[in-house]
Amino acid sequence: MLNCTIHGAKDLRLEQQPAEAIGPTQVRVGVKAVGICGSDLHYYRHGRVGDFVIREPLTPGHEASGQVLEVGAAVATVKPGDRVALDPARTCGVCRYCRQGDSNHCEAVHFFGSASRYPHMQGAMREQVVVEARQCVPVPDSLPFELAAFGEPLAVALHAVRSAGSLLGKTAMVVGAGPIGALVLMAARLAGASQVIVVDIVDQTLAACARVGATRTINAAADPGALDALAAGKGSVDVCFEASGSYAGLASCLRAARPRGVVVTVGTLGGSSEHCPFNLIMVKSLSCIGSFRFVDEYAMAVDCLSRGVLDVSALLTAAVPAARVHDAFALAADRRQAMKVMVTF
Repeated sequence: MLNCTIHGAKDLRLEQQPAEAIGPTQVRVGVKAVGICGSDLHYYRHGRVGDFVIREPLTPGHEASGQVLEVGAAVATVKPGDRVALDPARTCGVCRYCRQGDSNHCEAVHFFGSASRYPHMQGAMREQVVVEARQCVPVPDSLPFELAAFGEPLAVALHAVRSAGSLLGKTAMVVGAGPIGALVLMAARLAGASQVIVVDIVDQTLAACARVGATRTINAAADPGALDALAAGKGSVDVCFEASGSYAGLASCLRAARPRGVVVTVGTLGGSSEHCPFNLIMVKSLSCIGSFRFVDEYAMAVDCLSRGVLDVSALLTAAVPAARVHDAFALAADRRQAMKVMVTF
């Protein structure tokens, strides 16, 4: 089978690899679409994501959908020909975190496309992947594979919004207008936020967020005074979501949040924290919450996509065949041109 493999920084290869065998509880899926996520870009550009360093060839991709090719003898939930979205997390179900309902912190998780463990956990950017049957969530024929693959990032967004508590009638701000930020915006509107302000420094991504429900967009580079206005007094925003992965973004959240407001960190922070006003957490009695991946929101996300509750089609920039995977990664890295790029098989 054709496999997209990252061997190190800027070393992405298309290779033929043997197909895996399947066990009685497993399913072989012909992958149809895989989204390129920010972590995939980091692995490709730098050979690492934070402390997770590529030490052996890594197949990226954790946002995937496809069609069932073969099922194990004990599988009754799906059958060959079914269209499915693929939950990238295979959790153990027995560790202390799984037992207490925090499976996103499973001590033995296998998560698609991650170098956080060695041997690495291989991802879905390949022609076929073998998964446990419980990782397959059926989708209707009416949902294109490229949109079904939004299940994972949408689950991340739904989990972040759920972590914030009730948003009904509240003002929310999302800093970072990339794919996750845009999906957090949509999830916040779905949860009843009366206003969702989106902040970024790229006009093109802000325009995409305006198309999917932002009540206001702010280019922080072009109009820093708009952020100053939100932070005036003691701040005015009920709930802030940091989705840019920058300390400057987190600083904007801490300044804009009202006293006893909520700040949810979704992005993976990088760079220097030197000028981030962490003392505001104490001064304004803020609740600061970290939101990591998702728990049971994956099925909810796929249901929202399948029923058309949320239409993410405006966020799909391009579907690029795997034979042109280098072009796909180059496009995905250009924030002025791309929101979400899918690799297709």
